[in-house]
Amino acid sequence: MYELFGRKPNSWSGFTSVDGVSTLLKKCLNLNFLVNLKVPRSVCSESCPPGFRKNLLQGQPHCCFSCLPCSEGEISNHSDAIDCTKCHEDEWPNKAHNLCSAKAVEFLSFLEPLGMTLAILAALVSLFPPIIFLIFVKHVDTPIVKANSRELSFILLCALSLCIFSSFLFFGQPDLVKCLIRQAAFGISFVLCISCVLGKTCMVLLAFHIKCPRSELKGWFGPVLPKILITVCTSIQTAGCTLWLTISPPFPIKNINTTPGKIILECNEGSIMAFWCMMGYMGLLAMVSFIIAFLSRKLPDSFNEAKFITFSMLVFVSVWLSFIPAYLSAFGKYLVAVEIFAILASGCGLMACIFIPKVYIILLRPDMNNKEFLMGRKTLRYKKIK
Repeated sequence: MYELFGRKPNSWSGFTSVDGVSTLLKKCLNLNFLVNLKVPRSVCSESCPPGFRKNLLQGQPHCCFSCLPCSEGEISNHSDAIDCTKCHEDEWPNKAHNLCSAKAVEFLSFLEPLGMTLAILAALVSLFPPIIFLIFVKHVDTPIVKANSRELSFILLCALSLCIFSSFLFFGQPDLVKCLIRQAAFGISFVLCISCVLGKTCMVLLAFHIKCPRSELKGWFGPVLPKILITVCTSIQTAGCTLWLTISPPFPIKNINTTPGKIILECNEGSIMAFWCMMGYMGLLAMVSFIIAFLSRKLPDSFNEAKFITFSMLVFVSVWLSFIPAYLSAFGKYLVAVEIFAILASGCGLMACIFIPKVYIILLRPDMNNKEFLMGRKTLRYKKIK
């Protein structure tokens, strides 16, 4: 400082003159200029807002950085954040990535359009088996109802009701009870349906191929053979489902990985092999019934039960073959919707092909509801007259 002012601090007499004051001011201004040189502004980037994090530029000073948006599932809630914070597994960032909020929960609800549509459809379809049952009970002694076992028809209608009602177990939020019983209820009820159809098919085929009316085998084509088929086939499916539920039962889960920002409530089937074994067994019975009915399609009666059974099994097999790729590609509530639709479509196919022609004759063509027409004799006579 001595050099700056040119004299010692205790020598202030020279500053009293005008020239001395002027010289002092000039020297002070020079000092201020020099000071403003030793400290320049050391910021080359703007601040990073919330939702972003700093990314230091390699080879640049620490004040030079870029701002990167937080990654999926992360937030930053203050400016110039060094790192983003990951949200809790039940939460998801908002659009600005500066706040975590609860994830949306997804399952097939009765209140959403898809669930409501399927529920109304299932409710309407569920009315048909009881209505057909009542029509058959009212006309129980007519030839069209007697043909090919009334008992089997009543059991099949009850089984169809169970199949359709099993679809309601797939609606709503999955819980332990629903997950445990819904696939087993669906699998057992459909095997009961198919075993009834198989019993009808065997009766039609074998009854027309036995020439001797007193044959001991003919007694098996009454109530005995169908009951054995129904009991054995359904028992196998029931045993398989029981084993499945005992060893590796289904259970409800929260799926947080499939869809970002959503928690999908669904059932883990436990053993996927057990599920496909159940489906495969059901398909095997349907194919056997289809083949037997196909072989019987040209039997000599005008009201050929085998033809209707063939069509019903063709519809059934087609629906469930289409179900496989759809089931494997869907997830969440759409996977559940696919299975519900397959249940309703195959159930409607069985009802339409097997029972609607009979209901048509009972209600609209009573002149055809006689033994002569059913055995084809009246049709043959009409052809001769022509």
